[in-house]
Amino acid sequence: MLYYLFEYLDKTMDIPGTGVFQYITFRSALALILSLMISTIYGKKIITFLRNQQVGETVRELGLEGQTQKAGTPTMGGLIIIIATLIPVILLTKLNNIYIILLIVTTLWMGTIGFIDDYIKIFKKDKQGLKGIFKVIGQVGLGLIVGSVLYFNPGVTIRERSNTPITFNQTQSTISQAPTGSKSTVTTIPFMKNNELDYAKIIEWTGDGYENWAWLVFIPIVIFIITAVSNGANLTDGIDGLAAGTSAISVLALGIFTFVSGNLILSSYLNIMYIPNSGEMTVFISAFVGALIGFLWYNSYPASVFMGDTGSLTIGGIIAVLAISVRKEMLLPVLCGIFFAENLSVILQVSYFKYTKNRYGEGKRIFLMSPLHHHYQKKGYHESKIVTRFWIVAILLAIVSIVTLKMR
Repeated sequence: MLYYLFEYLDKTMDIPGTGVFQYITFRSALALILSLMISTIYGKKIITFLRNQQVGETVRELGLEGQTQKAGTPTMGGLIIIIATLIPVILLTKLNNIYIILLIVTTLWMGTIGFIDDYIKIFKKDKQGLKGIFKVIGQVGLGLIVGSVLYFNPGVTIRERSNTPITFNQTQSTISQAPTGSKSTVTTIPFMKNNELDYAKIIEWTGDGYENWAWLVFIPIVIFIITAVSNGANLTDGIDGLAAGTSAISVLALGIFTFVSGNLILSSYLNIMYIPNSGEMTVFISAFVGALIGFLWYNSYPASVFMGDTGSLTIGGIIAVLAISVRKEMLLPVLCGIFFAENLSVILQVSYFKYTKNRYGEGKRIFLMSPLHHHYQKKGYHESKIVTRFWIVAILLAIVSIVTLKMR
């Protein structure tokens, strides 16, 4: 909204300084500051409101040190993240940008699913919350929307790598060989020499015109990614500061990808895929990072508030949609390696337990407890040490992910 106001003032009244709102970098910095202020200043008021409404965490007895002390801690703190993200986004982004629209829908959609789940746990006294099948239906529904929009919407285009460099004429303020975007299902595969994959090629064997049916491959992949990443974020939210901290690191790395991929000059210089209009997502990411860091102020050990499924499902959904939009979904196992490890630990634990029980009559476990962070708690590590080390791993994985811009 402010973007359009200052654009109007700049064009009609030529007021000095109003033109800065056209720059993504300026609006991103402003979004970061604004979201950080909202989450830290008003976050305390939201926590007080949740406490007064007795929206407290019900802790299951898992035999973990310090677990009982967490009982009654306000949950549904994901509302802080959602509010602190959406207000700067509404004020500072181009609201007609298709990527921004998708991200706003994702935030509200996944936030609603998480809110319903938390509401059932707290007010209906049902520890299981929303039934798993309904969560999956919600995630699949969002995947259908995101996949369909990214595939069919004419505003979603790319310009593939070109051997001819793009040059900028500073005197005339023009760009030579301005590219025209084209519809494509091409994505990026990290660490490969020819690091691009066209989803349409998967059904090339069907014969001529296979490109018209590429959505049959693309949309299910989008659904799978959104479901997997949102569940991974949900599993990671088990100890104070873990999900918020690792998510902020991963999202910050995605911000670099969106800024570079949405900038014609930088994408040409790095010889990577140029995605028109995707740079606007950098403003959303800045607001999101600010909200996560502000929430971390209250969620760090010992936590004053938990994000609940309201926050964790929303975080996972946003990260998934960001990665898919910027054609970096194949990088998610590295970039979101913590989520991947948490997911994998649960899958391995459950699968091995069932296998050994069927084969030997007694179930055995690979980990002392899953998800993975609970394994280290069982080994005697303090949760603040586990969180800090997971953050360090997340930073290393983010650096490796960023390096893939040129390492192929």
